[in-house]
Amino acid sequence: MNDQIKATFHGAVSGQVAVGKGNTQRQTVKIGRTQVSQPDLNELRQLIAQLRACVADEADQEQREVAVKRVDELEEAITATKPDLTKMQSIKQWFGTHLPLLAGAVASVIVHPIVGKLVEAAGDMIASDFRRQFQ
Repeated sequence: MNDQIKATFHGAVSGQVAVGKGNTQRQTVKIGRTQVSQPDLNELRQLIAQLRACVADEADQEQREVAVKRVDELEEAITATKPDLTKMQSIKQWFGTHLPLLAGAVASVIVHPIVGKLVEAAGDMIASDFRRQFQ
């Protein structure tokens, strides 16, 4: 019975390696999914409510109803299971065109860290698209 065990590695090695007899390994890999907590969601709701109030106060009477509706659409786009980046961009552009004095307030909600967490929780590809579009 030969108890000699030999292992040779070349180049970059990453991850687990077991050499020998009777080895047991267990590995947990976190795939970068961000967890969004209930306090995070509550803070997001508060941000949206503040934006809605700001828009209702600042928009002229002709555009107030449409502008508040756009804030509602923004909330839906952000909180969707897969955040709707196209809709978020469209709403940001609408405010930039129609109510430029409120465009900064809208943009600050879109780039808020909690929105970033929601987008990251939806997956790497959408998070990458979000960073490309909004940051």
